[in-house]
Formats: sequence, structure tokens, C-alpha cells
Amino acid sequence: MYQYNDIDQTLINERVEEFRDQTQRFINGELTEEQFRPLRLMNGLYIQTHAPMLRVNIPYGLLSSKQLRMMGHIANKYDKDYGHFTTRQNIQYNWPKLEQVPDILADLASVQMHAIQSSGNCIRNITCDPLAGVSADEIEDPRPYCEIIRQWATLHPEFSYLPRKFKFAVSGSPKDRAATQVHDIGLHVKKDAEGRIGFEVLVGGGLGRTPVIGQVIAPFVAEEDILSYSEAILRTYNLFGRRDNKYKARIKILVKETGLDKFKAQVDAEWETIKNGPLKLSPEAIQRVKAQFTPFAYQAPASTNAVSSPEHNSGPFRQWLKQNTIEHKQVGYRVVFLSLKSPTQAPGDITTEQMNIVADLADQFSFAQIRTTHDQNLALTDVLESDLFPLWQQLSKAQLATANIGTITDMICCPGLDFCSLANASSIDIAQGITDRFTDSAIDTGNISLKMSGCMNGCGHHSIGEIGILGVDKKGEQWYQLTLGGADSHDSRLGDRLGKAIAKADVVDAIDDIVHVYKEQRTTNETFANTYQRIGIQPFKDKVYDNH
Repeated sequence: MYQYNDIDQTLINERVEEFRDQTQRFINGELTEEQFRPLRLMNGLYIQTHAPMLRVNIPYGLLSSKQLRMMGHIANKYDKDYGHFTTRQNIQYNWPKLEQVPDILADLASVQMHAIQSSGNCIRNITCDPLAGVSADEIEDPRPYCEIIRQWATLHPEFSYLPRKFKFAVSGSPKDRAATQVHDIGLHVKKDAEGRIGFEVLVGGGLGRTPVIGQVIAPFVAEEDILSYSEAILRTYNLFGRRDNKYKARIKILVKETGLDKFKAQVDAEWETIKNGPLKLSPEAIQRVKAQFTPFAYQAPASTNAVSSPEHNSGPFRQWLKQNTIEHKQVGYRVVFLSLKSPTQAPGDITTEQMNIVADLADQFSFAQIRTTHDQNLALTDVLESDLFPLWQQLSKAQLATANIGTITDMICCPGLDFCSLANASSIDIAQGITDRFTDSAIDTGNISLKMSGCMNGCGHHSIGEIGILGVDKKGEQWYQLTLGGADSHDSRLGDRLGKAIAKADVVDAIDDIVHVYKEQRTTNETFANTYQRIGIQPFKDKVYDNH
């Protein structure tokens, strides 16, 4: 993984001290709330319902065990002994004290982490396929390119105050595991006819109150040109993006109002002026970053059937092995997903004790590295098959081995009204109700992506869930709008609205009705998505609204 050089470390340390001074001046009354607000946002600090919330960047979802231990230390010393992983592959702390935030940032800087640009109208954390570097279907490891983009984007003076926030996602595989089509810029690694590496570039995707699937603006941009082409897009957006209405300020609105062809012409005209300038990447510059992402020294497998001994025949282990692990490109290894969706915790939450345990297990079993996923889980991506059983035993003791990855209880869920000042409705208690209802039947139900947001901002990605739940406010009461048939794969699509909103007390029963129709109508091994495409929305609508 990328390691800071002296310049990186000095910059981050100085940024911490700068914010320490700004915070103290605000506490002393020397800065107004209006003056302090953009300063705190550029350092990841929000003011939420109960307390400040600090969002910490995890670039492209990659953590060292040392960094995870520091995150556990912060949760213990400055918060309430837990953190919350987000769909941006970041972590949030919901209870820090304002005067202690500079101390938190200093602790983060000591392990090469920061919260710069995790909020505000700037380029946010660059996200990535959590299987980058270990997937057998990968064209090229996208992490070096994520790092190159991160270095270019961090504290970029021209893009510090964009019309609105801006998000990149990068996928190195034909199978999109990074939801690239719902980002402001989505990048798909490609090879041209000569075998050169480059990117298919998508623009104008996004969720929130106006969900839009991104469109291809360039079918192939060579790797050496990806920074200059991205800069051309950002410059065009910065120049023409709306600033009179924050709900219409995202690039998705600009692309829609301008039209893709005209927008592309504007970008290409800008690109012509900068494409051969200092942003053109040399082979040496690319290789210098790639050198920090070299493959691990993998062992040859001890046997071809490392999990076949009698002690490994327990039902729970075999179910976990099937549901929570997947193939690795290296023979004898598997990728292990750690479910943060146990029946006893809110989706995405992790305790201090669990963070320390995961860090220890990463040291023992996975080259001291951990990945975060946009599904709000963790992954140990390089585990020997012969180590799977002892790893499972320890994960089970820590409540991190719930065998539900991909199922209806492995839901994406924002914090909702319990924490967020923007939310219209709660999410966590609805998630708990769904978990309670389906814990014993999740495996039999099959893989279903359920995504839930407490407001139209869509932090829970409800618009692209096979089942989507959106909290809405009706005259001070909490109601929920349901959608069906969304997808966040390489062929992303927005879900279809089921009908009128459902009262809070009826949401779990409505989800049960939807699952009942699916199980009744599906053919052998048919997925929810395929059943929905075959029978349409009406049978689900009839079942839900006949009962409610």
C-alpha cells in the first residue's frame, strides 16, 4: 500500500496544526459559525443531531492493521467505543467533542491518515473495487490509479470550492463492484486493440433526490491522459455548474441540462489545451506508484483440499465458507468478508474491541491489511485456505462471522434520524426489524440487495437496491417509500417505485410480502432480479397493498 514520503507527512502535520488554531479561534469567539463552517467541512467535521461527526478518509478502502488499531484507539478515547463504516469506504465517529477533534486528527496523522476533503464541495475520497489486486477477472489493479488521482485531487486549489461535492469510483474488472455508474466520474480499466491500458470514462452519475445513471463520455482514455482528462471535466463543471441551487448543482444536472454531446464537446475543447502539459503521466511516474502495490509473497498451497478434514464439516463453518468467502486469483487462497451486519449491531458499526481483533487477525492471516467495502463490510483479501477454519473460529467469537454476505440481512443502511440532522426518518430500527424477521431464513431467501436511506440524499443507495427503502416525512410522521428492481452492477439501473408510502409500523411486513412473492414465483436458482424482470412489479404491488 502507499506510504507517505516526508513531504506528505509534513503537509498532513501542518494541516492538523492549522485546523487546531482555527478550532481554538472558533471556541474563543474569534471566528463566527459562518466563517468556521467551511474550515471544519474541509477537515471532515459535521454538526449532527446530537454531537459533531467526524468522517475519516480510507483511500480506496485500504487499511493497514496499524491504522485500524489507531481507529479503535480513537473510538475508545474520543468516542463511545465504536465507529461506523460508510458506503464511501470511510469511517465516521458520531460523538467526538469539538475541542478534541484536532487531537484526533493528530493521532490519525501519526499513522498516515486524515479527514481532508471527506466533506465539503470538493473531490471526496476515491473509492474502488474491494477486490482490487486479488480478483481473477481483473484487467489491471486499479489501486495505483486511485492513488495517482488521490494525490492530484487532494488540496487541489482549483477544485476546493466546486458547485457541489464530487465523487470518483474506479473498477479494474469487467464486473463492476464499485458502483461506478452512480458516481460523478466512473472509471473502468480497459485495454485497446494494441493492449494499452486506459479507461472508459463515465460522467454524470449520482444518487440523492435526482438519481441518475452515468453516461459514457469517452470510450477510451489512455492511462497517461487520465489526470488531464479528469481535470478537463472538473474545469468544465466548475465553470458551468449551477451555484444558485444546491439541489441542481451536481454535475449530473449539468450534463442532463447541457446534453451529453455538448458537454463532451466542452470537455474536449478544454482537454486540448492541457492534455500535453504537466498532467500527462510518464511511464516512470505510473510505475513509481505501482511499485507500492506489488503482490504479496504468496505461499504454495499445502494441499489442494485444505478445508476438507473432518473438523471442518460443521454446518455453520460450511455455510460461512460458502456465503462469506470467494475465490482468489492465487491458488490456495480465498477472500474473506467480515460481516458488519450481525443481529446485535447496527449495519456498518464496529466496536473498539472488534477493530483490535480484526487488526490482530489481519496480522496473523492476511498480510496485515484490511479492506472496507461500499456495502459497509470489511474484507481480509489474502487468506490461505488452510487458515480459514481457525480464522472463522476467532471471527465467530467476535460476532464478525454472520453468514449473510449478499443476503437480505446484509443491507446497506445510513444512520438515519438517530444521528443525521438531514434525515426525515429513522433507518436503524427498521434495519433491526428486518434482521430479526429474516435472520433464520436469509440463506433460503437467496441473495437480495436491500438498501435503505433516511432521506432523499440517498447515502444508503436505496435508488439502486433490488429492494430500496426511503424514509420520508409526512406532517411529522415517518413513512417509507419502497422501490424494486434496482441494480448497482456494471448494468446499473434505478428501482421502480412500488406505490404509495408505507407507514413505519408496516415496513417490515411489506418487505416480508415482497420476499414471499419472490419465493413463490421464482424458478429453480432464479435470482430476485431475474424473477422481477420476468413477472414485473404488479404481483409485488398486489401483495403489499392488499395487506396494507
